[in-house]
Amino acid sequence: MDLASRYKGVVGLVFGDNPSNEDSYIQRLLDRISNGTLPDDRRTAIVELQSVVAESNAAQLAFGAAGFPVIVGILKDQRDDVEMVRGALETLLGALTPIDHGRAQKTEVHAALMNSDLLSREAENITLLLSLLEEEDFYVRYYTLQILTALLMNSQNRLQEAILTTPRGITRLMDMLMDREVIRNEALLLLTHLTREAEEIQKIVVFEGAFEKIFSIIKEEGGSDGDVVVQDCLELLNNLLRSSSSNQILLRETMGFEPIISILKLRGITYKFTQQKTVNLLSALETINMLIMGGAETDPGKDSNKLANRTVLVQKKLLDHLLMLGVESQWAPVAVRCMTFKCIGDLIAGHPKNRDILGSKVLGEDRQVEPALNSILRIILQTSSIQEFVAADYVFKTFCEKNSEGQTMLASTLIPQPHPTARDPIEDDVHMSFGSMLLRGLCSGEADGDLETCCRAASILSHVVKDNLRCKEKALKIVLESPMPSMGTPEPLFQRIVRYLAVASSMKSKDKSSTLEKSYIQQIILKLLVTWTADFPAAVQCFLDSRHHLTYLLELVTDSAATVCIRGLASILLGECVIYNKSIENGKDAFAVVDSVSQKMGLTTYFSKFEEMQNSFIFSPSKKPPQGHKPLTRTATPSEAEINDVDEADEKEKGNEDHPMLLSLFDASFIGLVKSLAGNIKERIVDLYSRPKSEVAVVPADLEQKSGEIEKDYINRLKAFIEKQCSEIQNLLARNAALAEDVASSGRNDQSQGSEQRASSVMDKVQMESIRRELQETSQRLETVKAEKAKIESEASSYKNMAAKLESDLKSLSDAYNSLEQANYHLEQEVKSLKGGEAPMKFPDIEAIKEEVRKEAQKESEDELNDLLVCLGQEESKVEKLTARLVELGVDVDKLLEDVGDESEAQAESEEDDH
Repeated sequence: MDLASRYKGVVGLVFGDNPSNEDSYIQRLLDRISNGTLPDDRRTAIVELQSVVAESNAAQLAFGAAGFPVIVGILKDQRDDVEMVRGALETLLGALTPIDHGRAQKTEVHAALMNSDLLSREAENITLLLSLLEEEDFYVRYYTLQILTALLMNSQNRLQEAILTTPRGITRLMDMLMDREVIRNEALLLLTHLTREAEEIQKIVVFEGAFEKIFSIIKEEGGSDGDVVVQDCLELLNNLLRSSSSNQILLRETMGFEPIISILKLRGITYKFTQQKTVNLLSALETINMLIMGGAETDPGKDSNKLANRTVLVQKKLLDHLLMLGVESQWAPVAVRCMTFKCIGDLIAGHPKNRDILGSKVLGEDRQVEPALNSILRIILQTSSIQEFVAADYVFKTFCEKNSEGQTMLASTLIPQPHPTARDPIEDDVHMSFGSMLLRGLCSGEADGDLETCCRAASILSHVVKDNLRCKEKALKIVLESPMPSMGTPEPLFQRIVRYLAVASSMKSKDKSSTLEKSYIQQIILKLLVTWTADFPAAVQCFLDSRHHLTYLLELVTDSAATVCIRGLASILLGECVIYNKSIENGKDAFAVVDSVSQKMGLTTYFSKFEEMQNSFIFSPSKKPPQGHKPLTRTATPSEAEINDVDEADEKEKGNEDHPMLLSLFDASFIGLVKSLAGNIKERIVDLYSRPKSEVAVVPADLEQKSGEIEKDYINRLKAFIEKQCSEIQNLLARNAALAEDVASSGRNDQSQGSEQRASSVMDKVQMESIRRELQETSQRLETVKAEKAKIESEASSYKNMAAKLESDLKSLSDAYNSLEQANYHLEQEVKSLKGGEAPMKFPDIEAIKEEVRKEAQKESEDELNDLLVCLGQEESKVEKLTARLVELGVDVDKLLEDVGDESEAQAESEEDDH
């Protein structure tokens, strides 16, 4: 047999070429078992063999080389001899059980692993062991289950494959759950290990009725008050539900969720939470959380299953049990309350109906009733556990996420109460509204210098105002009274929060011994200010109303004692004062803020704060801890001290002073907001430097011709204006070159010089392109003005020619009228001469003829004159319009008319000379 030969070689390597006494002794025992004639002698030999194998690592090695064929032969051929079968199984179990290696040498071979590998290589051996589960003898079944468990620990994959290929293999194991208590417990432990990562085995176990059997055992053991068997049952249940939506659907549609929900129900008047009960409750809450999350991430039906599970769980009053366990039961350990809050948060996340149900829940009895959200807020403000604060804060985060109505409902209760002269009893909080309690928390701690409560209230307020303009406006209008009337006038809530940020900084510098414990206070206050100010110019205006705020923020960004996260968030808040600044007041506008940053630290240092923050472990996705909780197993059961003290952070500081709990409070949405703001801030600052006050750089009035300004002066003034603008552009180019160098060098310190030059070149090209675009716009405007001036001059010339023509027509009419008057005069003279003649003659009535001729001439003259006047009226209207247009264009009309008159007189004189 090749395997036996190989293992003999291993034994020879360990013990030398000559077999040891133990090796020869085991060989003799095996000979007596296989070749003995007396039954009693064979039974005695197997008992001795079992004893020596269980105590010696060398004996286990020697047994594995030659003992398995003998033992397997007994299990096959001597089933009727129960004592021999028992002895054989005990010997196998001893050979597979590791001996304490703490006292063994490091070079010593691990015999139990070798024996497990040898036995599991033959699938027939696993089939043989599974067949023994059908024997009537109690110890045979018991030892068989223990052997299978030992094989599973050492050779998991082989055992799973062998069980799957064995007919009715899983069925036999499931039947053991209905056996006697000891065997049931062993079978339960074996199935728990088998189903951890074997999807096929999970399906068969569920098909064999695992849910009914599991809940039957839990009920029999007393639910959450039971012992470790309940924990094993819940661990097996979690293995079946963790990554399988189909198994969750099967449970929902067959037995329902009532059995698992009933485990959370607290029984008795005095609740006693032992260590095992706490672990059982944590395991049940883990099961609830799996159902809430709906299955594996890659499951295509996860979302629909998640929605159905949440709906059914709330219908079955799960929320009432969770609130009782996490809020009303003050005896529950912190770990249980934290897990309960996580379940509540996951239950309402993205589920509007469940959110509304939570918002309407009322806790307490008689006169001590209060809304559930108020109770959770009171726990946040009063608990001494940081972990419980983080877990309860998650409830408000999920409640306010994309829930504008819920946010508005909470914000509507933000009504300041008179400042108490002494600390009010806790019972009085029951009668306070949510907003009043929150405002009290925000204002507490100022007298004694402890801003822990204020910090927690600030975290809740950040959820209330997030992405909700109405809530931001409501909170911004709140004015708080001074703690002591003699110390000052009331101040806005926003400015009070900024003042607390400065107070927290001074407290931290005084007490450096508690740096880690309180290092999250400034970050959470900054988170509120960043969230509140985002896309809300009114908050920026409120912040800049006090010059001390900007000065303090600049100092905080450059404070070397502050953490990377504090400096980064302060720089983001400073950048929001630029991108959301709508002020036009000098000293408070966006350009003034950028100038202050440039003078205080330089843009290179300022932009580097963004990169430092995004590279920290809190903002780096690659360093985020995996979501979800580590499954509770019997081997990983926490101790009572660990259950009661869950504030110890597993995550180390990783070279940073920021508190690890910020990993939970700074969720993905806030980190995304910060990264988006960082990019917008850089673009806006570069734009401000590249186009400073561009809104007033070009004044249209400066490009128009003034009234009475001649063309030569107008052109000279335009030329001077362009030269001035070119000078300003040259100054701007020099300033932008410095900015480009600043921005290019704001990258990582380890970038090469060539990379910096390329980045600087890119920035120069961007700035040059911007300047070139401005020059083109100015040139186009100048060309437009010149074209418009040429057009106006052309129109003036045409109107001048038209006026000259009208003057000529008027002169010709005047000449015709004069000639007519002369003809009339000659006729009158002839008539007089005829009347003075000697012989009277009969002449026609000269006066009548004269009168008739005069009337006809007058009529013709009047008609022509009327036509002329109409024409002159029309031309006069055109002249008036032309005059108005010329005045608008800055042309001196009087001077133009004088020029026209001079030209007309000159023309008339030349005509007279011609005649």
